[in-house]
Amino acid sequence: MTKPISVQLYTVRDALAADRDTVLSRIAEIGYLAVEPFDPTTDPKGFREVMDDLGLTVSSTHAYALLSKEPAEVFDAIATVGTDLVIIPGGIEHEEFTTRDGLSRTADLLNGFAEQAARYGMRIGYHNHWWEIEPEIDGRHAIEVLADLLAPEVFLEIDTYWAAVGGADVPALLGRLSERILALHVKDGPVVKGEPHTAVGRGVMPVPEILAAAPDAWRIVELDECATDIFAALADSHAYLTSLEGS
Repeated sequence: MTKPISVQLYTVRDALAADRDTVLSRIAEIGYLAVEPFDPTTDPKGFREVMDDLGLTVSSTHAYALLSKEPAEVFDAIATVGTDLVIIPGGIEHEEFTTRDGLSRTADLLNGFAEQAARYGMRIGYHNHWWEIEPEIDGRHAIEVLADLLAPEVFLEIDTYWAAVGGADVPALLGRLSERILALHVKDGPVVKGEPHTAVGRGVMPVPEILAAAPDAWRIVELDECATDIFAALADSHAYLTSLEGS
């Protein structure tokens, strides 16, 4: 495993808004060597300067802004931030994942963004929640059907926790989608909608089996909501994942 453990900055969104530089420094002090921004269009030059000073890299970035802003503006910001993996983390109507026609429209949207991204030397990916997993079409999770419709260069970032909430056998799902997966959101908790997450390794997710099913993917820790101190949970998550790499 050569890719460093990353952290989705949405995890620390409130603290980040108050003092970005201190938050990034704390993440580096914990031992993370990479981060995944959720809005690369916010001061990309300043963000990159702090990242470089701290020795952090950008594993990938979410780019919800592609659905609302001029794509060239977004791709330019991402180039400044410094990654070529651009992930759309939702923003598509949930109903689109309940029919083949809806999945075709979704694939057309993502494939179109992929063509634009290629001009910048970037790739487009899609990040799931539970609503791409719960619907089944001919016995397959909707995201599996979507994967068949995507251009070869479009990848998936599988949120393993929401896949479990949606009813998937996550290691098996990862095995079936292995050729598409470049990144995983690794999180833990009770696997119940509306309940807070825990540090990775403190919930019920079969984390070792999940990681073994996608050994080459980026591991990106994300805790949407956490009942404990978020930085302590990030430290515990990093320690747990590091222990698995050494086992």
